[in-house]
Amino acid sequence: MNEDEKSRLMLLATVEGNSKFWTREVAEKGAPEVLDRLIKNGYSPNSHSAEKIARHLSRISLNQIQDSMNGAFLITPKSPDWPQQLNELAAPPFGLIGLGKRRTLKSIGASIGIVGTRNPTPYGSNVASNFAGSLAQNGFVVVSGGALGIDCCAHAGALAVDGLTVSVLASGVFKPYPARNRELFSRIVEGGLLLSEVLPMVDAVPYRFLIRNRLIAALGKGLLVVEAARRSGSVRTARDAAEIFRPVMAIPGPINTPTSEGCHRLINERRAELVSSVDEIMELVAPL
Repeated sequence: MNEDEKSRLMLLATVEGNSKFWTREVAEKGAPEVLDRLIKNGYSPNSHSAEKIARHLSRISLNQIQDSMNGAFLITPKSPDWPQQLNELAAPPFGLIGLGKRRTLKSIGASIGIVGTRNPTPYGSNVASNFAGSLAQNGFVVVSGGALGIDCCAHAGALAVDGLTVSVLASGVFKPYPARNRELFSRIVEGGLLLSEVLPMVDAVPYRFLIRNRLIAALGKGLLVVEAARRSGSVRTARDAAEIFRPVMAIPGPINTPTSEGCHRLINERRAELVSSVDEIMELVAPL
């Protein structure tokens, strides 16, 4: 592990993701210099939690962090298999921790994000599973968040046809959330990949789900929303995708079903294209 990788690993351990300030600092000065300045209190104490980060750095060691990897691997923007599409974010991650088949990253340039409610109807579950399976059979990597509901159905649909799927977590790769999806996560590790921008043993906390969603939005050539409440993380992910010019697509549902309100809202506001088949999805993302 070189100095840049060691420094980025320490920053992943102490700096919360989606910080435009620290992302810019690392881009301009390099991770080793930023880390050195933090350790030496070279930043103003009140500057973007610098004092808090420095205190945290004083309590951890690189050896401890490396020991916690235990089979997981680090990729950084300087890695040959880094997903270049992440660089389009306003605050790309310093690096990502992966667990599973690293070779999946070679195919992740052709991927579709699928998100939706944790409480889907049978209709939504079937659509997510069937669309994911069909996309996987057509060579796309299915990217989702590993949550209950639509995420789970999307991953399972891709796995059912021996396709590739990636779960982007809000927790560490050895503490995937939710725990009841343990078997699904194990299957993903066997044939796909878990990704996270926190250390392997970190537990999920609520605010990190919104931070994580930007990664799902960025990784795909497009984003499909299958059932979502009017105000939901899935709608937020759709907006994250639109901000970086990813095609956003939404599945229509019954007008009296709360789980379709978010999709209908995105369509009505012209934030998403209405799609009803995998062919329509492929047509929208083909030019990309």
